[in-house]
Amino acid sequence: MGKGVKAAVVGGVFAVMVGGAGYGVYNIVSAVNGDGGSGASTAETKKSGPPDEDEVRRTSEAFFAAWEKGQAAEAASYTDNAQKADALLTGYADEARIGEVGITPGTATGTTVPFTVKGTVTYDGKSEPLSYRSELTVVRGQTTGRALVDWEPSVVHPDLKDGDTLVTEESSAPPIEAVDRDGTVLTKEDHPSLGPILDTLREKYGAKAGGTPGVELVIRHAEGTTGELADTPLLTLAKGKPGTLRTTLSAAVQSAAEKAVRRFAESSVVAVKPSTGEVLAVANHRADGFNAAFQGQVAPGSTMKIITAAMLIDNGVTSMNGPAPCPPTATWQSQTFKNLTDMPPNESATLANSFLRSCNTAFIKLVDEQPLTDASLTQEAEERFGLGRGDWKTGIASFDGSVPASGGPDRAANAIGQGQVQMNPLNMASVTATAITGAFRQPYLVSPELDGRQLRQAGGLRAGTAAQLKQMMRLTATQGTGRDAMAGLGGDIGAKTGSAEVDGKATSDSWFTGFRDDVAAAAMAQQGGHGGDAAGPIVAAVLRAGG
Repeated sequence: MGKGVKAAVVGGVFAVMVGGAGYGVYNIVSAVNGDGGSGASTAETKKSGPPDEDEVRRTSEAFFAAWEKGQAAEAASYTDNAQKADALLTGYADEARIGEVGITPGTATGTTVPFTVKGTVTYDGKSEPLSYRSELTVVRGQTTGRALVDWEPSVVHPDLKDGDTLVTEESSAPPIEAVDRDGTVLTKEDHPSLGPILDTLREKYGAKAGGTPGVELVIRHAEGTTGELADTPLLTLAKGKPGTLRTTLSAAVQSAAEKAVRRFAESSVVAVKPSTGEVLAVANHRADGFNAAFQGQVAPGSTMKIITAAMLIDNGVTSMNGPAPCPPTATWQSQTFKNLTDMPPNESATLANSFLRSCNTAFIKLVDEQPLTDASLTQEAEERFGLGRGDWKTGIASFDGSVPASGGPDRAANAIGQGQVQMNPLNMASVTATAITGAFRQPYLVSPELDGRQLRQAGGLRAGTAAQLKQMMRLTATQGTGRDAMAGLGGDIGAKTGSAEVDGKATSDSWFTGFRDDVAAAAMAQQGGHGGDAAGPIVAAVLRAGG
């Protein structure tokens, strides 16, 4: 169906060019100049400044009237990108099969006009009413000075983004009824941030879950940098029979995760079961729907010190009770590193003390010790923690971290989760799970038995290394930088905080990872400050629910 959609869009544009005499040609030529196109004479006096109230009303009314009549080219001529507008509006009727369109404008606010669209979607003798709200903004054309609709795909439907199309057809995958580990049904209404994930699970496993397809109006997403997104259903004309898809999620932990991330903008969290690798919760609070919890690629800050500490112990550089002095500054190949401004130096500190206080300089000083090389941190991450080879098979798209072998200042920066290191909450929850159990168990959301996936294997940690890491995380949660966030949690608890400096941001990203008994969780919040400020409360809330 995807090829058919593209053909219809191209065909729609071609029809405009060859039909309607010189009118369609003018539209497209004008679109190149960012002025849409219309039959208006270019001899009119060119205006400047924002469109006035009358221009906003006349332009929007003309656009709505043409759209209602299914006159895609005419409606497109009142926009500042006639070519793209015509393609999407042509597909609105031909591919989405939406007719009997009625548009009711609301009260304009300045140059922005809200409106309600009502129509009927018809396919193979089946019809259903459609209703939704959107808005448009009227701007001044740069070349002609005409008042034009500022073209965005969201004008046609608020959920459309550039390159998306609307399509009505028999579903490409049967519907699913996704259930949690205990059989509780998981819905978008109860767990909003699961929406894109449930769509992806349907697309990937619908046929294997035993259901039959129905007929739907969907958004077919453009292919992006993270791969092709699953269709987003908007309206069901004929219900299919859903198949049951069991996931590893816990409805209770997922609900806590959803609530926790809503407290902080651009935040994400993942919880896993360390003894199995099963994902218990994944939640994101983002406007773009991107699953940053699984697919994010950002610096994890000092949470990375879990892996760095493991490297130091495994290579005999130091141990939990061995020396790790914490001076005010540390210089590595001409780059000077500092600690938090309120951290007093401690030249006699142990690794455990520098870890629980999250002393940067202690770790910077130690990465120069023999037998460490530029590749030592990479080897620890890949061989012990299962990171960085691009082969995790969680059941949906995911990124498994990147810890490149780095020379120069980045070797030191990588050790404290800056430089070239990239992670996401899924990765750091897995790191914590490996640290406290000693075994790497690749996280997964859907059982590999369903489709025969081979999960990533890695060596894990020596028993002595894991025991020291777990104890240092316990100390961090009870005496160190994680104490405030983890206060009140019972059971066996541990934590590691982090803050990551990101170019161009006024404040650091907040990172936090922790465990409570057999639940490990990690979170990040963009521009959240220190680890305990934003990400810490998110993780604590999830661990509390998972206990």
